Amino acid sequence: MKTKTNSKKLYSKVIKLILYPIITLVIISLIYFLAAFILSRIPVNTSTSSLPKPINIYIISNGFHSDIVVPIKSDIFDWSKIIKYDHITSKDTSYKYIAFGWGDKKFYINTPLWSDLKFDIALQALFCLNPSAIHVTFFRIMFESESCIKIPMSKPDYLKLIEYIKNDLKFDKNGQVRLIKNLHYDDNDAFYESNGSFTLFYTCNTWVNEALKYSNQKACFWTPFESGIFYQYSN
Repeated sequence: MKTKTNSKKLYSKVIKLILYPIITLVIISLIYFLAAFILSRIPVNTSTSSLPKPINIYIISNGFHSDIVVPIKSDIFDWSKIIKYDHITSKDTSYKYIAFGWGDKKFYINTPLWSDLKFDIALQALFCLNPSAIHVTFFRIMFESESCIKIPMSKPDYLKLIEYIKNDLKFDKNGQVRLIKNLHYDDNDAFYESNGSFTLFYTCNTWVNEALKYSNQKACFWTPFESGIFYQYSN
């Protein structure tokens, strides 16, 4: 009888050791996704500036990751003085727009395509506080669509956006942006060293949402997902 009782106790302990972590993970995941859904529906900066809005920026998405797109050159700011055409493989100066995306540096390096995503890389990005990077992509023209939102901006608000992006770019002692050499996905992009670390609570999409908040544009209270940003512009 003692042997059977001990076996039952051991079996019960093993079940608890297996089930409790799984149940805990499920509960935490449910809380995370519920918080993301609720907080992404809370609008911020619903009343934007009444000043003239001479600059059009764009928010683009690939379904998972969002970028901020700005004119390379305008009467307000010339990004080509910082993000140089020479930094891209093509050296093509005909591009008119530049997209900024922020994320985990190791993730960018190891995952040029979503098909390259590995479980350990994703875990490291979420929990290891790796260095971050800014990925820039040059475009010739922008088309509004479900995955590309145009946002007209006033000069003061656009200057705030410039400040936000520049604050997350790292510069060397000579004032030059710190290019990550020999890292490209295509002939029209480049990568730069950045500040901060990617986490569950501060993702690439959180970075874009915070940029909109900082520059007085419509945004949501908090979101780790691009859908939260696009929801605010769907109404």
